Amino acid sequence: MLEPILRAAVPDVASAAVATIAVDGRPVAAAAVGEAVRYAGGSEEPLHERPPVAFDSIFDLASITKLFTTAVLLSLADDGRLSLDAPVAAWLPGHYGDRPLITLRHLLTHTAGLPPGNRVEGVPREHRWDTILATPAATPPGPYVYSDVGMITAGRVAEIAGKAPLDVLVRARVTGPLGLADTGYRPEPAARPRIVATEHKPERQADGCVRGEVHDETAYALGGVAGHAGLFSTAADLLRFGEFLRAGDDRVLSPGALAEMTRDQGVEGAAFRQGLGVRIGDPASTGPLTGAFGHTGFTGTSLVVDPCRGLTVVLLTNNVHPLRGRPGIRELRHAVAGEAARLADQSPGVPAR
Repeated sequence: MLEPILRAAVPDVASAAVATIAVDGRPVAAAAVGEAVRYAGGSEEPLHERPPVAFDSIFDLASITKLFTTAVLLSLADDGRLSLDAPVAAWLPGHYGDRPLITLRHLLTHTAGLPPGNRVEGVPREHRWDTILATPAATPPGPYVYSDVGMITAGRVAEIAGKAPLDVLVRARVTGPLGLADTGYRPEPAARPRIVATEHKPERQADGCVRGEVHDETAYALGGVAGHAGLFSTAADLLRFGEFLRAGDDRVLSPGALAEMTRDQGVEGAAFRQGLGVRIGDPASTGPLTGAFGHTGFTGTSLVVDPCRGLTVVLLTNNVHPLRGRPGIRELRHAVAGEAARLADQSPGVPAR
């Protein structure tokens, strides 16, 4: 039933959709439908040559990147290199010295009071990082305000504490140990034929839609590596990462650190419960899997993990191709989650619901 769900959404919701579902670590459904590149420029006039999407196609994960950043920070905490409840000023005294109440936990739970974004495309390149890190808080710490600025700042803290660039830390502490060979920032040119197109941005790629470069404007302006966006991956790799979040892996995080990441942090003001990086019971993506956690990505991606059902659910699309704002991604996410619930409930060993 998974393939018909994707076919009903392609190409109206996205030109490409790949989904995979695992129960207790065992893949039980997978489907790849559509074309990696369908439209030319900003027009919805289909190209004559449209490469089909495949199970090894590479998608821009967008905000699912935040989960990898969180895993890196918790790994550093496991090693004693940082504390989640220490002031951010301990690592960024020049930018947070006057904000001693803001902690790393605030950044990872979107409760630092920082605004959602701070566009820096027009800022001289050498000043962009300072501009982001100096972004003033919009409110006092406490209530939930979803903030890319906060996660970018968290990524910078990881670099200082880990004494390496964020892409190196992600590879050394997460993707390398888990064997995620197709997951990383700034894909090599040789991988371009496998990469799925995103939005038409003539200021960046005059010959058509963005392909092989991060879609997010701020991540792009910062060089393609940031704590909130920039990672690319395949469905198989993201499924393996989801299985790590569900079942654990001591090579990446201690059981205690993983439990803390997926624990409800008691945040007020969100439409869901908030863990560290992860959202719990997010109505935008979980559908009937109300106790599941994970994250969505603006490009049309989502990862949902339901420990009670033993489920890991991956949906990768390019909902922003050729233009953002295409309707139907929420409904597609719900339909895939519903199919996952059905498959889990009929699997041996899973309690009926």
